Amino acid sequence: MTKGRLEAFSDGVIAVIITIMVLELKVPHGADAAVLAPLVPVFLTYVLSFVFIAIYWNNHHHMFHAVHHVTGATLWANLHLLFWLSLVPFVTGWMDENHLAPVTVAAYGIVLICAAIAYYILTRVLLASHPHDSLLAKALGGDFKGKISVVIYAVAIACAFLATWLSLALYVVVALMWLVPDRRFERLLAEHKP
Repeated sequence: MTKGRLEAFSDGVIAVIITIMVLELKVPHGADAAVLAPLVPVFLTYVLSFVFIAIYWNNHHHMFHAVHHVTGATLWANLHLLFWLSLVPFVTGWMDENHLAPVTVAAYGIVLICAAIAYYILTRVLLASHPHDSLLAKALGGDFKGKISVVIYAVAIACAFLATWLSLALYVVVALMWLVPDRRFERLLAEHKP
């Protein structure tokens, strides 16, 4: 399989994930603004989940610009990541249906931490099939943001049983951390343009 085909498949799966999430937003009965009030928490969790999926898509896209070839292990590692991302609509809907109950907020965090670990595994599999001095290796570097994200998710999962608002705030912190554009790939690829 070519790199382009893997990217196209991943893009398609991510598009379906986003579509499923938006279909969970139920149209209110009524035409006045008051009917929207109960939907505010649902909309905010949708926005948070959309941002997480967008961050993964963006980083996946940038990373694969530095990838020269894929292996069978790459395909499985990529599918592992897509599996965890595909659960985001489920845990988002579960949180919404149960008014951010602690177990549902913790489950959301478990899916996020598993997706982060799956992304890390994907990067390690890619690095194993590329030279140590490749653009991919240089761009990935130590991946501090990736490692600290896992730590914050773990704390947030534990916090879900103490204060769900704190858990959700920590999820937002991770999202904000990754919204700051990660220019590692863009910078290195621009420097090495033929």
